[in-house]
Amino acid sequence: MQAEYRLMPGTDYPLGANWDGKGVNFALVAPHAQAVVLCLFDQDGRRETARLPMPSRENGVWHGYLADAKPGLVYGYRVFGVYSPQHGHRFNPNKVLLDPYARQVVGTYLGQDEFRGDNSYDTAEIALKGKVVHEAYDWGDDRPPDIPASETVIYEAHVKGFTKLHPLVPEPLRGTYAGFAHPSILAYLKNLGITAVNLLPVHYRADEARLRKMGLSNYWGYSSIAFFAPACRYWSGREGSSPVSEFRDMVKNLHSQGIEVLLDVVYNHTAEIDEQGPTLSFRGIDNALYYHLKKDNPELYENWTGCGNCFNLGEPRVLQLVMDSLRYWVEEMHVDGFRFDLAPVLGRGRNGTADSSAFFAALMQDPVLARVKLIAEPWDLGPDGYRLGDFSPGWLEWNDQYRDTMRSFWLHQWPTLGEFAQRFAGSSDLFRHDERAPTASVNFIAVHDGFTLQDLVSYNHKHNFPNGEENRDGNQHNHSWNCGLEGPSGSPEINLLRGRLKRALLATLFFSQGTPMLLAGDEIGHSQNGNNNAYCQDNEITWLSWLHADADLAAYVRRLIELRRRYPALRRKNWFTGTGLPFGDKDISWLAPDGGPVSDERWNDKSFYCLGIMICGNNQETTCLLLLNASAEDVMFTLPQGRWQVLLDSGNPDAADFSIEGEASLPARAIRLAVPHQDW
Repeated sequence: MQAEYRLMPGTDYPLGANWDGKGVNFALVAPHAQAVVLCLFDQDGRRETARLPMPSRENGVWHGYLADAKPGLVYGYRVFGVYSPQHGHRFNPNKVLLDPYARQVVGTYLGQDEFRGDNSYDTAEIALKGKVVHEAYDWGDDRPPDIPASETVIYEAHVKGFTKLHPLVPEPLRGTYAGFAHPSILAYLKNLGITAVNLLPVHYRADEARLRKMGLSNYWGYSSIAFFAPACRYWSGREGSSPVSEFRDMVKNLHSQGIEVLLDVVYNHTAEIDEQGPTLSFRGIDNALYYHLKKDNPELYENWTGCGNCFNLGEPRVLQLVMDSLRYWVEEMHVDGFRFDLAPVLGRGRNGTADSSAFFAALMQDPVLARVKLIAEPWDLGPDGYRLGDFSPGWLEWNDQYRDTMRSFWLHQWPTLGEFAQRFAGSSDLFRHDERAPTASVNFIAVHDGFTLQDLVSYNHKHNFPNGEENRDGNQHNHSWNCGLEGPSGSPEINLLRGRLKRALLATLFFSQGTPMLLAGDEIGHSQNGNNNAYCQDNEITWLSWLHADADLAAYVRRLIELRRRYPALRRKNWFTGTGLPFGDKDISWLAPDGGPVSDERWNDKSFYCLGIMICGNNQETTCLLLLNASAEDVMFTLPQGRWQVLLDSGNPDAADFSIEGEASLPARAIRLAVPHQDW
């Protein structure tokens, strides 16, 4: 090892490795450590070239300054202290550790778990390391699109899977940030009409050893280990670029089309898993600081995430890390918001309860983060972990009750008509408090976790055998419908029925009050062959097959989104003014097929699947009439007075617009949207 390097005292802020033009300041939070050594490596990160003791410690932060060091330097840490798992401490200087603030990661964790339990094994060659990053970037006139919540249409996509098989994206760019920013992709997204892409996790991840042994990976990315570093596996490797610059290019190009970028972020747990997992970063730096440990046995981790551990944002330094990470992605990477995986975990304090507000209060008062979109997955596996509707004003929440009710309505699993109306109208029972708006409800039919829309209407049971868990994994309650045949194809009659159901579900999604979210690929009929938990399938199961895309269905979805945009009655900013069920007839009327109001008996009927909805426009806005028939037979509707122009019939999507008046027959399993003829 070279000996000419020498660390001078540095500063305890900012944390991480920061270049000031003359050298690099290193600062690492490890209050329980006895000593910290900075390790330098060659550019490949395999050969250790120097070990430099950190000379100073203040406020639990070890720091040092390396004069003449420059961006591109590869480094890691060895942290010394007591190895006493029964007291929560797992210090081991034989483990080279990744800086939690690393902006770029060198190396790949390959699941070398054969060294578990061997504390004497030195991981210098195989450990993940950080790289000092200081990249100037010309953002030009880039500005946040700043789409109002009432106009937002979210599109959940995976960076790799979205473009890996796209024929118009050059092969070297497929599956990368650059591929996602390709003109053909930008044109497609713009034409589709979505306003925000919600990307599955892009933080640098480490795949579980268990998956590696089976030749699989954590494809979805819910195994983060570096909260500041974009995943290198989605970088094209083009000369003159880096993961950071290519990610920024993607954001800038999406912004140029008026499309926001939202990131799915996983701050609730890390890739170090449970007490049997690898020591990659936090565990070796200061295990008792970063994780929730069981009070009666600190050798074990709380597992409210189902992933082996829980990050402890009840500790101020851990909260600081997460807040710094979020600000970095907004200020330096220009993202427009975040979807927080298992959000209640982030609010659990030192006592483990889910009512601590430190993280959520910090977000709301932060001048950078309070202005971006914040979306919660409002549940975890801990006590009192289902918190749907409990978040404060400014938050949007994934609404699984909307999903379940709408699937059940169209697939005949017996919701009441009242339940359908409640979810259609924005779920006021959940979100109408503290001045929250209907847009707080993020409505969806399908997301990455579960069946795709195509599989929802094609399979009665999950088919997860490729995951290597004997089909035990995945959602046990699939909300599907026994269509009489399992599989991707069937008789013309079965396929016709499937098409009708897909179109009806999609129309319901985009005509409901709230914020709609579409799973990428659902608009082109993407199937995962019945796998409802494809988290580890980095292959044709999850990659969108553009060559087999259902162009007619995609055109239909574009039409739905355009109709939602054109008619504000379908995306109100405020709640309907009626109370109870029916909700009143001032701004909305709920109609039985005979043209009269829905009776109290019908609201509670689990076998009645026909409904008319008339939404009166505000401030001279156009009134919208929706007719729904989820039954297996055509139904005759008595229409409100006047002549109506039908703009969409999900049962016959290719039909030209036509007029109806007096009475009209609605096909089975269909939705029809009409407006007053004079407003057409």
